[in-house]
Amino acid sequence: MRKRYNKVAIQNYQGLKKYVWAIRMFLIAISLSLFFGFISQTLLNSMGIIVATICISFFIFLSVLFDMIGIAAASADIEYFVELEKRNEKGASTGIKLCKHSEKVCSFCADVVGDICSTLCGAGGACIVVALTNQIADSNIILLISISVSALIAGISIFFKAIMKERALRRANKIILNIAIMLDTFL
Repeated sequence: MRKRYNKVAIQNYQGLKKYVWAIRMFLIAISLSLFFGFISQTLLNSMGIIVATICISFFIFLSVLFDMIGIAAASADIEYFVELEKRNEKGASTGIKLCKHSEKVCSFCADVVGDICSTLCGAGGACIVVALTNQIADSNIILLISISVSALIAGISIFFKAIMKERALRRANKIILNIAIMLDTFL
């Protein structure tokens, strides 16, 4: 009976161990959200429409870029990188690691970075709405401007993500190889 209990305990531990990365992503997401949320609340609120628009554009670009990396990691063919590693190509071993851990790469890139960028876009959009409606008293116009700014930000984000997802699926191996080479070069 004792041996069976130990086996079950070990199996339960092994089952939980594979979700440690999700807890790490949770903690990273909270830390990054707090950091960037603080920055967005302190900096974006005091900036004008042009600076807020530039910040929103940057966050949309970052979100689209990381979403593309996440989709590419989930779609890349590990055998391609195995073949490159046999030829000692630069970035091959890192590409294999990215493919083997594609669920973690995808979660970090698409969920953590993407969601934080979306939140920051919302904060920037709120700054634009406040700047645009500062002198307006009609609540219907304020509501219309608020909805329009939110819809525009969402539409632009979705448009570019749709384009990049198609590209990430078609060119997954090349994208991951380029990312692997950059990681090997800078890390």
